[in-house]
Amino acid sequence: MSCGDPHETDCRDVLNEVYLYLDLECTDDRREVIREHLDECSPCLREYGIEQEVKVLVARCCGGEHAPVELKARLITRLRELVVEPDAAS
Repeated sequence: MSCGDPHETDCRDVLNEVYLYLDLECTDDRREVIREHLDECSPCLREYGIEQEVKVLVARCCGGEHAPVELKARLITRLRELVVEPDAAS
């Protein structure tokens, strides 16, 4: 249940992934799930529209600069190598 109507995908999941969707950084299968949800859910579609506007504004303010493709690959590799250890004080 989400947005007051039943959906296969919860609204929170869709809105948590909207930037990945906008940046084309999720799988084609996941993009399809998100697209279908947005087609069915007007509250999420409005939120998506707001996120899209923010993205356009940021792009306009930051110019057309893009990070090198290699940087993304290096960041993903480094993030996968990270090990999170619980705080000793906890």
